[in-house]
Amino acid sequence: MDTKENNKSRVILVGVIIGVLVGALCMYLAILYVPGFGGKTITNVTKTEKEVTVTDNGIADAVEKVYDSVVIVETFAKGRAFATGTGFIYKHSNDTYYILTNHHVIEDGDQIKIVLTNGDEVEVKVEGGDEFSDIAVLSYKTDKELKVSNIGSSTNARVGDTVFAIGAPLDSSVYSWTVTRGVLSGKDREVSISLGGSQTSDWIMQVLQTDAAINSGNSGGPLCNSNGEVIGITNMKLVTSGVEGMGFAIPIEEASSFADKIINGESVARPYLGVAMYDVSNSYYAYAFKNSSTNLTDGVGISEVVKDSPAEKAGLKAGDTIIGIDNDTIKDTATLRYKLYKHKEGDVVKITYVRNNKTLTTKVTLTNRTESNS
Repeated sequence: MDTKENNKSRVILVGVIIGVLVGALCMYLAILYVPGFGGKTITNVTKTEKEVTVTDNGIADAVEKVYDSVVIVETFAKGRAFATGTGFIYKHSNDTYYILTNHHVIEDGDQIKIVLTNGDEVEVKVEGGDEFSDIAVLSYKTDKELKVSNIGSSTNARVGDTVFAIGAPLDSSVYSWTVTRGVLSGKDREVSISLGGSQTSDWIMQVLQTDAAINSGNSGGPLCNSNGEVIGITNMKLVTSGVEGMGFAIPIEEASSFADKIINGESVARPYLGVAMYDVSNSYYAYAFKNSSTNLTDGVGISEVVKDSPAEKAGLKAGDTIIGIDNDTIKDTATLRYKLYKHKEGDVVKITYVRNNKTLTTKVTLTNRTESNS
């Protein structure tokens, strides 16, 4: 009897325990899934995904707008090709098309040809060029209709804007009309350059900076915005250890200014000081020309003063060292030219110079010379 009662009690107890557990589970599930139960509102969100196709045409439309206006420039001397570069058709008048390129691309050539995108190779005329601005203008007469590039504005361009270059890097027979894309990395960069194989800096150019790939052979080609408008002329790449993606282009406004003068038959005139000069930082020249202020490490030494020149009339002499123009410090010949050429004929500038270790000033009234000469 006691055994039967004990077994019955155990069954009842197990049943109660199971009931409690089932009830607790039901309560838990109700809290999770029954809206409003337990004072909480649970909203079930069903996420619907659909397949999409992403199409990115990049800058293809912009490239097409300018592509056929780009030409390969071939420079010959005594019947042999020795240099290639790039150019683009800038404008046309009647049956004459004008092509812009870099001066250094056609320098020292006695015959210039261009290759069009249709494969035609034609001889062109050199209208003129300017060494310091690194601009040259070519012309080609034809009754065929050629593509003329659209000119944009580098002034309105913003750092970070998409830009692209078209050119003929390395081997023009293989890589002609290569398109490279990047951004406008900087504006108003001042870059020192050497002219004619000089070992020192002769000039400072104010240029646009881009990370679009610029290689040998791209020189003279267009740098364009995302609308296919030319905003600059590619002319150099910074090549040094540890530097990658630093290319430069001449702003189209500056290039157009020189090009229009050349097309209109005007001379490219710059202020003329009338001195032969050297960097005093070059100890060899400082010693050779017997600089009168040997304690200077920066400045522009005068080795000769041209007779009846603005410099002579202002009292400058061989042996003097120019260290300033107006309020600008002059460290070398490149800086002097850069600051001097911002002026025009008739301007009066203050020259600060050192003679026998004494700092002096004089005023110079500038005249013009059409040659690239200081």
